[in-house]
Amino acid sequence: MSTAGSYYVYILASRHHGTIYIGVTNDIRLRLELHRSGRGSKFVYQYQVFRLVHVEEFATPQEAIAREKALKEWRRDWKIRLIEKDNPEWGDLSHLL
Repeated sequence: MSTAGSYYVYILASRHHGTIYIGVTNDIRLRLELHRSGRGSKFVYQYQVFRLVHVEEFATPQEAIAREKALKEWRRDWKIRLIEKDNPEWGDLSHLL
C-alpha cells in the first residue's frame, strides 16, 4: 500500500461497531498520524476514532473523492457490511501500511 501517486479512501472506527469516520488522502500514514495527534479532524479526535478498519486505493484524486462522497451517502448498515467483508473483527489495519 502507500505507493506514489495513489489516493486513498479510508474508514476509521472508534471500536467494533462504534463511531465511523470516512476520509480521503494521498498520504494515509501521515493522515493517520495527524488524526491520532489531534491535528486532523476535530471530530476524529473528540470521539477517538483512530482504528483504521477499511482502505481503498485509487489512481486519481477525482476517483477517490467521488468514492468518499458516495460512501458518506450510504446507510450505516451498508458501511458496516463493507468493513466486515474484509475485516470482520474490525481490527486496526494501520500495521499493514
